[in-house]
Amino acid sequence: MNVKVAKTAGFCFGVERAVTTVSKLSEDADKTVYTYGPIIHNEDVVNKLAGRGVRVLNTLEDVLALDRGTVVIRSHGVARDVHDRMMARSEETNGAVTIVDATCPFVKKIHRIVSQESEAGKRIIICGDAKHPEVQGIVGWCKHGAAVIDTYEEASEIAEKNDEAPCIVAQTTYNYTKFKELVEILSKMRYYSSDSVVNTICNATEERQAEAQELAHSCDAMVVIGGLNSSNTRKLYELSKQFCGHTFYVQAADNLELRDFQSFRSVGITAGASTPRNIIEEVQKNMEDMNFEQLLEESLKTIHNGEVVSGTVIRVKEDEIVLNIGYKADGVITRSEYTNRPNADLRELVKEGSTLEAKVLKVNDGEGQVLLSCKKLMGERVSQQLQDAFDNKTVLKAPVASVEEKGLIVVVDETRIFIPASMVSDTFERDLSKYKDQEIEFLLVEYDVKSRKKRIIGDRKQLLVAQKKAKMEEVLGRIQVGDVIDGVVKNITDFGVFVDIGGVDGLLHISEMSWGRIENPKKVFKTGDTVKVFIKDIKGEKIALSMKFADQNPWANAEDRYAIGTIVTGTVARMTTFGAFVELASGVDALLHVSQISHKRVEKPADVLSIGQEIEAKIVDFKPEEKKISLSMKALAPAPVEEVEAETEADAE
Repeated sequence: MNVKVAKTAGFCFGVERAVTTVSKLSEDADKTVYTYGPIIHNEDVVNKLAGRGVRVLNTLEDVLALDRGTVVIRSHGVARDVHDRMMARSEETNGAVTIVDATCPFVKKIHRIVSQESEAGKRIIICGDAKHPEVQGIVGWCKHGAAVIDTYEEASEIAEKNDEAPCIVAQTTYNYTKFKELVEILSKMRYYSSDSVVNTICNATEERQAEAQELAHSCDAMVVIGGLNSSNTRKLYELSKQFCGHTFYVQAADNLELRDFQSFRSVGITAGASTPRNIIEEVQKNMEDMNFEQLLEESLKTIHNGEVVSGTVIRVKEDEIVLNIGYKADGVITRSEYTNRPNADLRELVKEGSTLEAKVLKVNDGEGQVLLSCKKLMGERVSQQLQDAFDNKTVLKAPVASVEEKGLIVVVDETRIFIPASMVSDTFERDLSKYKDQEIEFLLVEYDVKSRKKRIIGDRKQLLVAQKKAKMEEVLGRIQVGDVIDGVVKNITDFGVFVDIGGVDGLLHISEMSWGRIENPKKVFKTGDTVKVFIKDIKGEKIALSMKFADQNPWANAEDRYAIGTIVTGTVARMTTFGAFVELASGVDALLHVSQISHKRVEKPADVLSIGQEIEAKIVDFKPEEKKISLSMKALAPAPVEEVEAETEADAE
């Protein structure tokens, strides 16, 4: 294996300066040395310094509580207020507390820039990680605060809303390419100019990132060394990962699993600015000294036909997959042993680096390779899964692959299951096409894969019936006759409407839809309508509904409204040979007998009246117990002259 180490890997100038400062101070046994926060983001270095008596103070209050000792400000720097209060504490103790500022010169430069520019009224914009101590320190040197951005969305938001003259800087370890992209977005600000940008990214950072990118391009694998909390190491890892899929992030040599590298011909090594040279050298030495041939031999295993193996995909062709299965020969899965799709392009289904399980068909396929099958393994597992589901009556869920003339075909991991039309629903459905591509639940009611027919039959109806029964029991347990509820019209027939009242159906008969006359429910309701009904009757699982609410009964107080002698107005609703029925109000019809239409002889009502005609008549009879009202139009019309004369002559006699 060819191992390439980046020349720029490891401590940068600022970090090395800070670590060296602390190391020299700790040599004096009479001094107690503290660092304000971990001196660098590397546990190994921090632990070694701790072994020499160096202590870490994490808050300003910890520093202000000291009576003596030396406090080193790390290379990240601190805010102006923190710096000034530390110095004041040193003066208060007459130098018993000594402050040593090991802030990186590049960071110090940013402090001066943002301090001067913010004093001049500029809006400071920092490209970096707002949670990083370096960035928090920079913000503390800005007179009026600063905007910290790390995403394109944040840059766009500032560019659109900010009308102040900007000063744009960057965290010293920031990704240079991303910095340029963010600046491009910020250049749309109203008062932006070329003087608005100061590239404060450390030269060493730019060089380290450029070299990491170059190594990632040319090597089969990359190792990035550094503390997990190190911002610049994290950026190196992300950058390397873009160009090399096999990139590993480790803190030290102990974190390396060397077997992961046995198939790589070249490996690049880079490290963050907080990584000591000795850790880099240890990683390099371990990789170069490892006998991969011996390692490979130790890891080889014996396999047999029928065994299940797991391996990493190392190559994918249109019709073939090659796996490293830890055996002296690679495993091969042909297209027909991976999928039932005859023309599938395996490159679209499987990616290099992924892990697959398969069954060994032949240890040697005649060409020195191991012939494997994913499909056979899956088939056996699915077969057992389906057998268990059949035995235990387990509910299965699967998509409907196709709609056949006699039912549905669902697929469970490429195993076809037939659901006959009679078992699809608990009601007759003429058109099953609506189920195409739907995911449905079902039970297996027949599972026979050993006979020649291989019948696997599913049943959805059982589940629906059971669900409806459970729902019916639940609803019946909470409703009673007289309850008023809201329902949804589910189905409409000539004799009534079926209404969903919470998961179960109730029947609203045509005679219970209104106090008036309903000719056809389909003219009054449509599927999906919300209706207010009340429970009229419950018989077993049959629920009768009604919309004839008592307070809307048109016959209430009818004796007063329709007393004999009252003159009323109504509409001709229907006619027979013996008279016309006149609607006085919704649900209240009165009979206008043919003999009461006119003083003249009328053969049939249709000769003088028409449906929908409004008439005025007098109530001549009312039988409330029978809900019968008789009308007379004749009683309101003056009698003909002949009748009057006849009555007069009769009176004279």
